[in-house]
Amino acid sequence: MGLNIGIIGLPNVGKSTLFKAITSQPIEMANYPFCTIEPNVGIAKVPDERLQALAKIFTTEKIIPNVVEVVDIAGLVKGASQGAGLGNKFLDNIRQVDALLEVVRCFRNDDIIHVEDDIDPIRDIDIIHTELILADLETVNRHLKREKKNHGEKEIIAFLAGLDDHLNEGKLAINYDYLDDVKLIELMAELSLLTAKPLFFVLNVGDGNDEDNLLAQKVIQYAKKQNIEAIKISAKLEEEISDLNDADRSLFLKELSLPFSALRLVIRESFKIINQITFFTAGEKEVRAWNVRKDAPLPEAAGKIHSDMQKGFIRGEVYNYADIAQQKNELALKNLGKIRIEGKNYRIKDGDIVHIRFQA
Repeated sequence: MGLNIGIIGLPNVGKSTLFKAITSQPIEMANYPFCTIEPNVGIAKVPDERLQALAKIFTTEKIIPNVVEVVDIAGLVKGASQGAGLGNKFLDNIRQVDALLEVVRCFRNDDIIHVEDDIDPIRDIDIIHTELILADLETVNRHLKREKKNHGEKEIIAFLAGLDDHLNEGKLAINYDYLDDVKLIELMAELSLLTAKPLFFVLNVGDGNDEDNLLAQKVIQYAKKQNIEAIKISAKLEEEISDLNDADRSLFLKELSLPFSALRLVIRESFKIINQITFFTAGEKEVRAWNVRKDAPLPEAAGKIHSDMQKGFIRGEVYNYADIAQQKNELALKNLGKIRIEGKNYRIKDGDIVHIRFQA
């Protein structure tokens, strides 16, 4: 699999509740900071209606969806970069994930304590990002000093100095502009900066009353200015929905006039910000979703299925889900010339269905 997303935020904002809803995994939850110490890890299936449609077309009952590993990381507090709370342990856990889901508390509830004693979601975001930036500044400064001491390349020193200035302005590393230089890309990967990871907000509105929704709207406006995606949910409600069986869940959503659970949006966004797309293999034995990075060449996608397919790649027979959803069978697609023979230079697209020819 190799894809994981970390759930971060201040203590008592609903991280563990959201984790339980996403993964359907029971965990300890309590009304005090640092209930979560060691990160909880679970698997979330990526919702994709195309799988069910393909299963009907190929008359198979075996469906294998894409999945994302979800890591519930302990709550961060002000001063974490200097060791407060769980400090470095928390930051090290963040370094291990591909992307970040930041839960922001947008609800008032006197029965659930807040580490800052009052509700201010923009301030909470600022606390989180400040601590991540401070940790990144320490990393960048350490590398910059080493490069200067060793008389490193001027290009590298200038890059690190510029990044240091960028972070000191309170900006996230992911928004630092630099040329598509392979050397600099490798350096950024080596730095493993916390704020270089893709991130989106999940706004927990609690019971979803007017006051809570107003708080969430302020964060949505803030997120737009920062070019960060924001999804509004009630983690408590989503946890209740996740505990229901399929029939009861559908009935419950219908009663609430909801087309689907908001968790679907959360999981899909998690998948999207890791820069992944979905392609399929399909037949009578099974239909299966596979993930691959966006714009990957066809042999790389073949390697996701089996390493031998990438090593011995010859060609691929490719068509898109939209075509078979319309025609309902592969024979019709062949007659219409919709099944293409593609070589190693073909860039796979979301929704492609592939049959790989390879030499073992």
